[in-house]
Amino acid sequence: MQFGVINRALEQLVANVLDALPAIITGFVFLAIAALGIKVVMTVVRVALERALPGEAPVYRQFIATIVLVFLWFGVALSFLSIVGLTAIAASLGTATGFLALGVSYALSAMIKDAVAGVYLLRDPDFNPGDTVTVGDTTGEVLAIELRKTRFEVDGDTVVRANAGIEERWTKVESGT
Repeated sequence: MQFGVINRALEQLVANVLDALPAIITGFVFLAIAALGIKVVMTVVRVALERALPGEAPVYRQFIATIVLVFLWFGVALSFLSIVGLTAIAASLGTATGFLALGVSYALSAMIKDAVAGVYLLRDPDFNPGDTVTVGDTTGEVLAIELRKTRFEVDGDTVVRANAGIEERWTKVESGT
């Protein structure tokens, strides 16, 4: 009697695997094509970043390229799950990732604000290292403009300020005053 139950279970397992085999093969073919496609897209992205941001540090270009790569592979993973018939899991992962991204972006909102302000300051022709500027109650010479912070020399000391506060309101001190 026990062998009959085991036999039926094995027969059902084999039948289910055979039914799912075309979807699994299709999924792996999709993964192979997607891997080639991602390789081509990432080559284009890296060349475009090199041309668009030639003066930026390579770490910034690599960071942007890594973000693009993660998004591409995540999309491929969700598509693969849908192709092999696991659409409910794909939908759940997509929704959960959306909520996770929302939470992370909220938690990092100050850092993101500083980084965006840093990009504006780096591109501003009137705000450069060597310039003397006033930010709030601080007047000093700009030593370095980084993505999240700017360093000033004030009376021989180095003062570090977040870029969001600087970008909102700063005044360039003319050299003749």
